Amino acid sequence: MTRMPALYLSHGAPPLADDALWTRQLAEWSAGLPKPKAILMVSAHWEEAPLALAATTTVPLVYDFYGFPEHYYRVTYPAPGAPELAERVRKLLPGTQDVPDRGLDHGAYVPLVEMYPDADVPVLQISMPTLDPETLLGIGRRLAPLRDEGVLIVGSGFFTHNLRGLNPAAGPDEAPGWSKEFDAWGREALAAHDLDALLDFRHKAPAGRTAHPRTEHFAPLFVTLGAGEADLDGQRTPIDGFWYGLAKRSIQLG
Repeated sequence: MTRMPALYLSHGAPPLADDALWTRQLAEWSAGLPKPKAILMVSAHWEEAPLALAATTTVPLVYDFYGFPEHYYRVTYPAPGAPELAERVRKLLPGTQDVPDRGLDHGAYVPLVEMYPDADVPVLQISMPTLDPETLLGIGRRLAPLRDEGVLIVGSGFFTHNLRGLNPAAGPDEAPGWSKEFDAWGREALAAHDLDALLDFRHKAPAGRTAHPRTEHFAPLFVTLGAGEADLDGQRTPIDGFWYGLAKRSIQLG
């Protein structure tokens, strides 16, 4: 079986569906990947300890956003559940808990609607039990064997995420200085395989605390880095640039 890559993607928000460029980029990215047997999602929007497994059957989505037009709340994504994958995760990460009624949140389904619109690949979402980068890197390392079993591991966040800096009038290449500086630093740290710097990004990166006042959107990157650590040499950046001033950098390992 072909080893699947590990991905970190910037997932946007529900209006991502209205961005023709970004939706095309996501669709083209997935079209170039081997078809996964299942997808394991780690989203910025689910923090729960101990590490939790969401529903292993198809349940309604979690519309975890407020104040948007009604049509965003009518989106569906009835992907099959992944009970076999859940069992493997329980063995790799003992002590997990089940949350059988929790559906996919927007950090999971918004990009998947664009990447796998037929909703024909089983999906399992797991929580982040902490935002500590070292711990999340370790979780990714323990999940890495799943890649050899046809599982696509996806960390879903946003490469910069300060909503006070969101600019609805910004063009696709426009961004405030702090967002550009952090994005450039992250690009260079990833290219240099500088895990130590990335793990300490709040202190090492320029504008680290401005780009991420809270770190939940950068945190899924560390699960991806742990799962794809063996393939840092072959990393790709299928998507970069900015969306309303926020960096949408997304990477593929393997």
